[in-house]
Amino acid sequence: MSDPMTDFAARRRTMVDTQIRPSDVTKFPIIDAMLTVKRENFVPDAQREAAYVEGLIELGDGRCMLEPRTLAKMLDILNISNDESVLDIAPTLGYSTAVAARMAQLVVAVEEDENLAAESQSILMEAEADNAIVHVGPLEQGAPEHGPYDVIMVQGGVEQVPDALIAQLKDQGRIACLFVQGALGIVRIGHKSGDRVTWRDAFNANAPILQAFSTDRVFSL
Repeated sequence: MSDPMTDFAARRRTMVDTQIRPSDVTKFPIIDAMLTVKRENFVPDAQREAAYVEGLIELGDGRCMLEPRTLAKMLDILNISNDESVLDIAPTLGYSTAVAARMAQLVVAVEEDENLAAESQSILMEAEADNAIVHVGPLEQGAPEHGPYDVIMVQGGVEQVPDALIAQLKDQGRIACLFVQGALGIVRIGHKSGDRVTWRDAFNANAPILQAFSTDRVFSL
């Protein structure tokens, strides 16, 4: 009978070899982070066996963990360096935060549920992500007191990006969002110059739309 710890390590390697590398993600910091961060610790206990599957992990209430491929390709394009700060919106239990924390100087995660945020902070501490903090507050408002940020990424589908979030991005900063229209989803990367963000299409992906980033919610603020 195999040791479950060894089994998860083998699954991590398989994830990288079959989902990440074939997606043309080859930067060492990303590969190293995804081989090191124990994804099985960042999912609910009942879903640990699904931690390394190819596809979304549905967490209920319209929340999910993005596919490993989607997160890796986002990080590849964002190209985070070790002197940069990152705002990670809606990372649920903090997997994306832990991965980014191995590349960045600081990662601030934002979750609006206090219990989820507390659990996420505990898991991040166990993962020795000492440069990651979890901020409790509305997702669409970000965490302005820790900003501005070099990089912002959103872990779920969006229809609109609120101005409050764009305001927290540094001049020349980058933002990655998965825009969803009907059944179609595409990750776009925005570059900020002055007060303006210029978006470009990057790759196809999909995820449920975060309620905080739906058109109705954004326009009602």
